[in-house]
Parts: sequence; structure tokens; C-alpha cells
Amino acid sequence: MSQGAEGTEQSRSGNGAGTESTPSKSGLELRNLTKIFDGGIIAVEDVNLTVEHGEYLVLLGPSGCGKTTTLRMIGGHEVPTSGDVILDGESLLGLTPDKRPTTTVFQHFALFPHKSVIDNVEFGLKMRGDSKEERRAQAGEILEMVGLRELADRKPSALSGGQQQRVALARVLVTKPKALLLDEPLGDLDRLLQLRMRVELRNLQRQLGLMFIHVTHNQEESLSMADTIVVMNEAVIQQIGDPLTLATKPANELVATFMGDNNVIRGTIESREGDRIVVDDGHVKASCVVQDDDRATGDAASLSVRAASVVLLDDGADAAGDVNSAQCEIVFVEYLGDLIKLHLSAGGERMVAKVPGDNYVRLRGQEGNPVRVTWKEEDVKLLAAS
Repeated sequence: MSQGAEGTEQSRSGNGAGTESTPSKSGLELRNLTKIFDGGIIAVEDVNLTVEHGEYLVLLGPSGCGKTTTLRMIGGHEVPTSGDVILDGESLLGLTPDKRPTTTVFQHFALFPHKSVIDNVEFGLKMRGDSKEERRAQAGEILEMVGLRELADRKPSALSGGQQQRVALARVLVTKPKALLLDEPLGDLDRLLQLRMRVELRNLQRQLGLMFIHVTHNQEESLSMADTIVVMNEAVIQQIGDPLTLATKPANELVATFMGDNNVIRGTIESREGDRIVVDDGHVKASCVVQDDDRATGDAASLSVRAASVVLLDDGADAAGDVNSAQCEIVFVEYLGDLIKLHLSAGGERMVAKVPGDNYVRLRGQEGNPVRVTWKEEDVKLLAAS
């Protein structure tokens, strides 16, 4: 898939042959990276991506999209079928994982149960041949950084899940890799620990100034942690951008639906006047201003509207016309504390609205009742044609 949508950093990434640029001298570059497994299964197809030192990049997508295979090729745990992995101008192909200036933290911590915390942290330095005095000093320093110095003599079984995760991080960080690769690092933690570890992990990355490449299928996790998000599906990159861009300006329908809380209006262009189009799906009409799109009246089009942009009209209030509004039925009222997620049906089409939590008293138990919603034209985004 080509990277042509608004918000996509074309200079940084893409899918497709024809990349002839000189390898970057600083940072990581994936060049036309492809992995085809036995049976012709394409796991990663012609991916191009650059990552800067000090950047927190998240590979995001559903299971089987190619994100973990991409990470494994960077770390040397999978051999590419074609393409190259270049770090600071040098190809990493042919180097085993232990010879690469990258280190992987897997979802399962894989700590040595019979070794103490500090012995676990020292392990990589011992394999590297550092002296006992050097190992102990460096391990103590990194344990202080992750807040575990006082637990240095404990065994992993005496630690909480969050503490074990920090030990696993300390064990790889002590070797001072150029890039830290994290494969679903928070997947085994409960919800509260996940929230804590997001903050701790991000702060640690900022403190160290290292390149972190983090794989997850969790949209909230990616939005809260990343400098840059790479959305993948079916082996290719769908869109790249900062969290705000991915959340508010999805490039295509797949990204809009996967990122969640986007209402997708699929229909045909009812009218076009200059750069303003109106799309009708048979139940809902929405308009937006478009750029660099030549679709005309009668052509298929999909629009997205963020759930947070959808406003619930008070009883008796009228929307300004029939465009950018919808008559709906309340399907479910989901109370989330500070906000309410209203699951709606507009003529059988799913819609979602997020409204302030103080509306809960009047909305509780209103499933099945009619409600009218509206949104601003500037909050509507035309999605790229598939």
C-alpha cells in the first residue's frame, strides 16, 4: 500500500519498491523488508521505515498483521526473505541476536528463577566478559534507576509482576543497546500495573534517550506512549504518524476502525461544490472539505467522525439542517467515570458518541429511546479510497 494520506510521513516510511536512497548514517532503517514463510505466507511485505535515536516508536495492529515478525527481524530472531535492516549506516543482516547492538524484551520476562535480581541483571555483562567489579557497579546503577536497588538480593518469585518487568528491563538496559525492542511488554500485567508501567517505561526511555520500538495491539497503550505510531495490517504499513494524527486523521477505513471510537459513514457523494462534498449512506448525511481528491458526485466515499466530536442534542433542540446530524436509537449506555460512551444505531448503522460523565443520571436506562446527535463539519475526515 502506498503512503499517500494526510498525516503520513512519507519521508519516513512506506510500502512498495523503488526506495533507492542511501542508507541513513544515524538511526534505524528498514529497507524493502519482506518475510515470506513456508507455504507462501507473506508476514511482512516490502516495508520501509526509519526510526531516530531517542524516538519511542510503536508498531500497532491486529494479530497476524506482521508487527512482531518485523520486530524479530530487527532483533535477528527472524531472517528476512529480502530487504535490509540498517543501524547507523551498517547492515545487521548476518549478525546473530547476541552480536547486534539491539536487545529484545519479550512479553514473558524469562528471568532466571534460581538467580537473584542483581545476578539476573548482571547476566548479559557476564556473557560479554566484563569483570565482576564492573558488572556489580553497572547492575547496581541500573537497578537504582528502575527503583529496585533494595530488592537486589531477592529471587524473581518474591517480586510482583511489575517488579519482574522492571528487572527484565534492567537486565537488557545494563548492556547499553542502541535500540530496545519490546514485544508486547505489558501483556502479562493486570490493568493497574499496565497503567503504572506505561508511565515508568516512558519516563525511563526519556531519561536514557534510547530508541525504543514497542509492539502492541492495544490502541490506548500506543496512543499514551508513542512519539510515532506505525499501524500495520495484512503485512503492510497502513499509516504512520504521531498519536494525535492517528487518532484524528486516519488515512483509510481500516485505520479509522482499528483505532476505535471513529464513526465511519460509508456511502456515495450526493453533491460536490468546489472542495466541499456531502456523503449520504441512506440514513446519515455528512459533509467535509477535501483536498487533492477528484472523486465526483455518485462516487463511493467513506468519512470518519471521532466519537468525541459527536454532540448529544438536548430534548427539543434542532440540528442545523439534515447534514452532519443523525437520528439514532440508544443501544447501550457505557459509563466510564469521567465520560459516557453512547452506543447508538442510526438506521441499523453503528455510531458511538462520547459525552461528559455528568449526563449519566439522565441517560441511565435509556436504551431503546431515540436521541439526536450532531457534529461539526471540520471534525469530518474523508478516508482514502481503498
